[in-house]
Amino acid sequence: EVQLQASGGGLVQAGGSLRLSCEVFGITFDEYAIGWFRQVPGKEREGVSCINDSDGATYYADFTKGRVEVSSDAAKNMVYLHLNRLTPEDTARYYCAAGYPRLCAYYNRDSSVRPFAYEYDYWGQGTLVTVSS
Repeated sequence: EVQLQASGGGLVQAGGSLRLSCEVFGITFDEYAIGWFRQVPGKEREGVSCINDSDGATYYADFTKGRVEVSSDAAKNMVYLHLNRLTPEDTARYYCAAGYPRLCAYYNRDSSVRPFAYEYDYWGQGTLVTVSS
């Protein structure tokens, strides 16, 4: 059974940092890309980042502006999303998801392409990040 469990969210002041974790069960990192999305109530789920171990590709949405870093530890079945210099606009529930392994490279190929939730097969339950001003 494939499961993804996101954790690490919480309340942080503007300018602070958080490390989100995604523990992955039932798949290997060379079979799937792991993406991070975020969502606020009433809005579409928004792609933040993506990582794929099989080709080493990583992707970051433009709005992250160098404040985000994604990493993985295949031995621990963990993917991490480091969020830095957080602003209140980063307040959202953050989700990790598993999808086709070439997705990250695909997003990088064309700046007009962005991640969509339907491209991912498996989802975690999300972890809430709240940034106070």
